[in-house]
Amino acid sequence: MAFISDTLARVKPSPTIAVTNKARELKATGKDVIGLGAGEPDFDTPDNIKAAAKRAIDEGKTKYTAVDGIPELKEAIAAKFARENGLSYKPNQITVGTGGKQTLYNALMATLNPGDEVIIPAPYWVSYPDMVLLAGGTPVPVECKLESNFKLTPAQLEAAITPKTKWFIFNSPSNPTGAAYSLSELKALTDVLVKHLQVWIMSDDMYEHLVFDDFKFVSPAEIEPRLYDRTLTCNGVSKAYAMTGWRIGYAAGPVELIKAMGTIQSQSTSNPCSVAQYAAVEALNGPQDFLADNKKTFQRRRDLVVSMLNQAKGIKCPRPEGAFYVYPDIAGCIGKTSEGGAKIGNDEDFATALLEETGVAVVFGAAFGLSPNFRVSYATSDAALEEACRRIQSFCAGLR
Repeated sequence: MAFISDTLARVKPSPTIAVTNKARELKATGKDVIGLGAGEPDFDTPDNIKAAAKRAIDEGKTKYTAVDGIPELKEAIAAKFARENGLSYKPNQITVGTGGKQTLYNALMATLNPGDEVIIPAPYWVSYPDMVLLAGGTPVPVECKLESNFKLTPAQLEAAITPKTKWFIFNSPSNPTGAAYSLSELKALTDVLVKHLQVWIMSDDMYEHLVFDDFKFVSPAEIEPRLYDRTLTCNGVSKAYAMTGWRIGYAAGPVELIKAMGTIQSQSTSNPCSVAQYAAVEALNGPQDFLADNKKTFQRRRDLVVSMLNQAKGIKCPRPEGAFYVYPDIAGCIGKTSEGGAKIGNDEDFATALLEETGVAVVFGAAFGLSPNFRVSYATSDAALEEACRRIQSFCAGLR
């Protein structure tokens, strides 16, 4: 269509949302589908958080708020950063957006000029490169292979930095791999970044509370104070507090950047939902004990999925340190034909045939910038995961 902008031609719709929608459509037609595409906890939002939202409605807190967040929420976020990350931020260094995605997008829109480069370790969350493109920048993906546990090495980071590099996007634990960087691994990266004064760090800590086996989460500005003034530390309540639909994300960083992000937001969505903001205050200030219980559940599911997928012919599935995803390698399945006659030339073929022949919906690896793989979200019931993994085992056993 002639009236569609050139900007739209640079981006594609989110593949993870597309897979989830396809699974929903097939379910609606009566097909037995197990959806492993959505990055969304299956737990309900805790009752104390829901009660805070109801209270906000009853008290008439349903009007416009400050564009980038109510003072109470900014105070709760500042307290969270101090308590959990040893980071000190004032309210004017904090912004609240409609989900974590908006805060990342605002930052890129507020800072990128044509020609500016953004380093993104691959596999990456599907939205990072497209948001960079929408903001007029150039994504620079750096492949992190299975052999390095899907983690970026200091040498790779050093090699990717140029005079045009403006941002380095860092996500640990990672979507889609679940890989998380230890203190020493992250320190090795920050040692590189300290030397390159033009590079800003966007740390996406959304899965901070979902780490397993005594793993200790660390954030870049926390372990390297010299990067504090050029780090945007991003987080939200979606994953840890099972509040995906409430759409509250937040970020903290230098005052000038936060102000610029607020300007972008003032001309796009304006304030996030007032009721959701009051619910997020309770999430951050209220009881945190349920986090440990949820973590235990996710760790059990991770172990189940990793064990069962490693029993599938042609699949290698590493055991991630966090989040609620695994990212199996399917090199052993490529070039074969399924029992239903589908030729498996790449990971998208694999995911399509798997859905059509077994009803298991996963997201193919090319969407995340590294093939041949697929992503499983194990944020669903043990029974559904067991059945899905059985179907994957059977599908792989039938490949010829």
